[in-house]
Amino acid sequence: MKILLTGGGSGGHFYPIIAVIDALSSIIEQEKIIKADIIFMSDHPYDKNLLRIKGARFKKVSSGKIRRYFSPLNITDSFKAAVGALKAIFSVYFDFPDVIFSKGGYASFPAVLAARVFGIPLIIHESDTVPGKVNKWGSYFAKRIAISFPQTADFFPKKRKNNVALTGNPIRKEFFITDKKRALDTGRDFFEMESALPVILIMGGSQGAMKINDNIIDVSEELVKKYQIIHQCGKNNINDCKGRIEIMLKKSPYKHRYKVIPYLNEIEMKMAYGAADLVVSRAGSGSIFEIAASGIPSVLIPLSLAAQDHQRENAYAYARTGAASVIEEKNLAPHLLLSEINRLIGDKIKMEEMQKAAFGFAKPNAAEKIAREIINLALEHAGA
Repeated sequence: MKILLTGGGSGGHFYPIIAVIDALSSIIEQEKIIKADIIFMSDHPYDKNLLRIKGARFKKVSSGKIRRYFSPLNITDSFKAAVGALKAIFSVYFDFPDVIFSKGGYASFPAVLAARVFGIPLIIHESDTVPGKVNKWGSYFAKRIAISFPQTADFFPKKRKNNVALTGNPIRKEFFITDKKRALDTGRDFFEMESALPVILIMGGSQGAMKINDNIIDVSEELVKKYQIIHQCGKNNINDCKGRIEIMLKKSPYKHRYKVIPYLNEIEMKMAYGAADLVVSRAGSGSIFEIAASGIPSVLIPLSLAAQDHQRENAYAYARTGAASVIEEKNLAPHLLLSEINRLIGDKIKMEEMQKAAFGFAKPNAAEKIAREIINLALEHAGA
């Protein structure tokens, strides 16, 4: 049995694929499926070592990114997409998987096209409320369509309604917190923090977010008087952020309460979620579902330039459950952010309601449901 998984080379696509690979491996082991081969096809492996640990092999395929605005790169990337599509067709032909699973994104287009050309069963998963172009196109011939938000179903063809299932976004099991007290104690010990003082986790996605960095640093002196901060600022922003924080907190007796980190790896991220009382974050689907799995109230600041405005749609869809508040990027200001943090943490009943809503939104079995459907389609195709 051969299973090919594909998606854009960002963390938002990659880590849900890792969750699906874990679930696939578990089913393959339990059901003693022999000669199972799991392949990840994309323009970039994102984390080649993690793929190797998970037992998946990587196949590189070039794919151009078509931008929504005018750019000369659209011309060169169109050629890249065409070349990548041809290479993918040949590559898929020689491997000929029994099923293809796509998370979407421009890097998934070559593999999805190959599924169409060869009639290989295709399952697509849409993380965001508004589907991307590749997933929208793939929905016309996909055998199964998995979605994270219920309203996403409205964007797919009505005649494909019976193929759509609400699964949630696949999240790695280690991010589901069942014992909040234990996770809090463990997380705070890990980051060497005070046990009684609230912790705020600041995230801007895997690359960080300058707008969030700027606003949180501007009120850092006020924040550390009452809170402890874990700030993931992004690898490229670490020197700038460290320098500015040192200046802002130079005279503060509480400067030890502010931890700035370029990037949180898997273990650090798990510990940070465990330690946090409140998260300030972008509104990518991966981040939202990890926050929900950890049962943490949040303030979401959607990226205003996200494709199809999907982060804004994600943020409000999640906020309607009662698990989060939203500050739009155009309205973001240092003291507005500080005021919202103070408002939420100062309202214990509200925080408890948000925590319950977050846990209620999370879908713990998303990866297993998707993996089971992948296996079923693969077995059908192999036996056909």
